[in-house]
Amino acid sequence: VEYIFTDKTGTLTENSMEFIECCIDGHKYKDCISEVDGFSQTDGSLKYYGKAEKSREELFLRALCLCHTVQIKEADQVDGLIGHPERKHTYISSSPDEIALVKGAEKYGFTFLGLQNDFMKIRNQKNETEMYQLLHVLNFDPVRRRMSVIVRTTTGKLLLFCKGADSSIFPRVQQEEIQRTKVHVDRNAMDGYRTLCVAFKELTQKEYDKIDRQLNEAKMALQDREEKMAKVFEDTEADMHLIGATAVEDRLQEQSAETIEALHAAGMKVWVLTGDKMETAKSTCYACRLFQTSTELLELTVKVVGESERKEDRLHELLMEYHKKLIQDVPKNRGGLKRSWTLSQEYGLIIDGSTLSLILNPSQDSSSSNYKNIFLQICLKCTAVLCCRMAPLQKAQIVRMVKNTKGSPITLSIGDGANDVSMILEAHVGIGIKGKEGRQASRNSDYAVPKFKHLRKLLLAHGHLYYVRIAHLVQYFFYKNLCFILPQFLYQFFCGFSQQPLYDAAYLTMYNICFTSLPILAYSLLEQHINIDTLTSDPQLYMKVSDNAMLQWKPFLYWTFLGAFEGLVFFFGVYFLFQNSSLEDNGKVFGNWTFGTIVFTVLVFTVTLKLALDTRFWTWMNHFVIWGSLAFYVFFSFFWGGVIWQVSPFLKQQRMYFVFAHMLTSVSTWLAIILLIFISLFPEILLIVLKNIKEKSHQVRNKFM
Repeated sequence: VEYIFTDKTGTLTENSMEFIECCIDGHKYKDCISEVDGFSQTDGSLKYYGKAEKSREELFLRALCLCHTVQIKEADQVDGLIGHPERKHTYISSSPDEIALVKGAEKYGFTFLGLQNDFMKIRNQKNETEMYQLLHVLNFDPVRRRMSVIVRTTTGKLLLFCKGADSSIFPRVQQEEIQRTKVHVDRNAMDGYRTLCVAFKELTQKEYDKIDRQLNEAKMALQDREEKMAKVFEDTEADMHLIGATAVEDRLQEQSAETIEALHAAGMKVWVLTGDKMETAKSTCYACRLFQTSTELLELTVKVVGESERKEDRLHELLMEYHKKLIQDVPKNRGGLKRSWTLSQEYGLIIDGSTLSLILNPSQDSSSSNYKNIFLQICLKCTAVLCCRMAPLQKAQIVRMVKNTKGSPITLSIGDGANDVSMILEAHVGIGIKGKEGRQASRNSDYAVPKFKHLRKLLLAHGHLYYVRIAHLVQYFFYKNLCFILPQFLYQFFCGFSQQPLYDAAYLTMYNICFTSLPILAYSLLEQHINIDTLTSDPQLYMKVSDNAMLQWKPFLYWTFLGAFEGLVFFFGVYFLFQNSSLEDNGKVFGNWTFGTIVFTVLVFTVTLKLALDTRFWTWMNHFVIWGSLAFYVFFSFFWGGVIWQVSPFLKQQRMYFVFAHMLTSVSTWLAIILLIFISLFPEILLIVLKNIKEKSHQVRNKFM
């Protein structure tokens, strides 16, 4: 794996939200509740600045209590008693953010009591119950990045409450209301908090009737239903009034920073793709050490590019500037993952969804249509990339763009929510985290893990081991079949190309099925040439198998040479020994089938013992299949040649009758088999000895350095 694409919320963070503070009309309110011995107590009452502000604060808290899809589960009772008197109910929602906001409103005195028969009940600060009829829910989606509800009060007022990301709320509210709230939103985002803005508007009966009719028509549409619903949502959520904003903390997952450092050390590049605000995501990237303090950040965001008519020209200038800087400072990489990470300057790139759309889909009259290639070159030369305010399809576009680059690098995507499914499906390897936002990600992934930290062991240990096993499996199959077929090919030059087989038909059939299949199967499932703990703790070891190192031309030629060498030894070794008629005590020379059986015996023992030499992690299963396969071959040869078969015309030939047993009566045959096996395996034994000497000298040198 060369590139890792990860979500932020629920993947790098816990997705366990805690309400920190809120801002109402520019006034900040910190959490006024503390917990002592498991019970909540109030440190002090809220400070109100006149009746108008108090009404706005109450409106804000009502919005938090009403604008959500939270459900209430009553506490279980045992023998008529409730386990926790102070906690008589539990909030349930697909979004932890909504639960945190409802709990935050509860701390300030407004409690959501539940939804019953389309009526939402809340309890206000005066301990009075308020009823609101829920008319419509405009559900959240990753493209709009907001949700709304339309409710009717007991007095007949029609209210629309909306909450969402600042980038989606600010363009839809009165512009003079934005600045006093934006300061708090930006500061909270820089502190690493997740921010949401809250807005409302009062509807007339005529306006509501129009919205109700349009929503029903869109829901009943047989064609383009999603587009029509989005159009109604867009028209409805307009000309609102901003009330305030919230700040929710999402703590970093345990060992997230250490995991990212290890992945970087292993030569992998980590990209964070998130829908969160840039400042929040940036703070998280510093906390998890994706960005270092020495990293120079390159920004391609709306803040830098601007929103004027010249934004494409400005984007072109920035792309050229960054491209020139990176080309001059970063040397060309020809070693794949074995790249130099000790550059004169590390660079990180930050881009948002709006700018990405401009790059991937430039307008027809744009001064440059080559944005995508330049952008890709910049990304590939950065040590880390942060993509914020991303829609799910944009996440998939990023993964596809990298996956289709020259060299086709292996990509991995990891996420926990439904909005991560598209990028998980797009990557070569998809990892799903079983989080709090449902099981869509894990169900659509290749592998599922509980936490982000498990990615370290999954890649550095199991990924390393399985690559070595599979690579060895592929090379070994070519090797053992070359050893098998080469003597048969050479034999044709000595039998006048008469199609006379060297091996008996039973041996031809059972070589790959029975005699040599189980040892390599056990090896490819159980082999651990390096301890798992060592692989996990030393990320540099992963780089030794990067870039498909074990399936390149060099190792392939080595295995091919080894197979050809051993095939020549098998055939010509037995051939030259057959020149001596003293192989039998009575002076007779062995026949054709005896010749082939000796070659086949040396072949089976050599390729099996070769695998035994390669095995570093011995289990009872390895012992059983390796020595058992050799024992089975000997047993089968005695059995096959020791019985007179009269079952079918094919078996009546009896060409192998007593051949194997008669062959082993010659002491010279025993010596020949042992000698040829040793000669065949000598290069491998010599290579292992030299490798062990080199490793020991390297360990001693590291010990004294």
